[in-house]
Amino acid sequence: MTGTLAMADALITPPEHDTALPTVTVGGLPIAVLDRAAAADWMIRVARTRPRGQRPLYLTSANGEVIARAAADSAFAGQILSADQIVADGQPLVVASRLRCRMPLPERVATTDLFHDVAERAIASGTTFYMLGATREENARAVANVRLRYPGLAIAGACHGFLKDAALDAKLAEINALKPDILWLAMGVPHEQNFVARHAAKLPNVGMIKTSGGLFNFLSGTNSRAPEWMQRASLEWAYRVWLEPRRLFWRYAVTNPKALYLMATRSA
Repeated sequence: MTGTLAMADALITPPEHDTALPTVTVGGLPIAVLDRAAAADWMIRVARTRPRGQRPLYLTSANGEVIARAAADSAFAGQILSADQIVADGQPLVVASRLRCRMPLPERVATTDLFHDVAERAIASGTTFYMLGATREENARAVANVRLRYPGLAIAGACHGFLKDAALDAKLAEINALKPDILWLAMGVPHEQNFVARHAAKLPNVGMIKTSGGLFNFLSGTNSRAPEWMQRASLEWAYRVWLEPRRLFWRYAVTNPKALYLMATRSA
């Protein structure tokens, strides 16, 4: 772990663009100092104005699992640190920043909330979306619910996340031809980071890619959010374990202690 953390220290500054934002280090990762409204405004502005013809901007999120995985896996750490922006999709990161960092994070920027902030702004600005990921059924339900809630939103297209080989190449070419401003990529950690590393260069006409984890499962109505008090108390992970104990219990049992240690010792 020590070698990986040393590498993370060496790479602590994200790629420089005219779109760069102030960051603080939380758990060894550079986290953008943004609240939800500022994050949504930034996405709309940059997605619409960024010149095309190069790889899309790559936006991702960090929570306890991401921090712990980055510390243990140098390849994954490199994928996270190559992002143009990392936001705090976890209340414990906000708490850690208030205790350990030179500048506190203003609030949690959960993708499940941020999507709606961006969608509302996208209607007024004409920003276009593409929704890639989840199963065929989950993707279809998510898109249908989004269209119902935001009838003025321009969704250029959508597809499930289980294409391979020639079918995937054809779909990437189709997405590139559609030129969406924001590609919401919902495949879960680390699959969506792997996807960006392997395929982002094939999408030069896309404005930005936002990794989205389980977003579509919430948009579809399959999953529900934790009560507000649990979110504020940094306990949304416990609610998720209660809903899916077989899948999530050991993940959080292993990653939470590691993440807490890293946030205590690798934040500034």
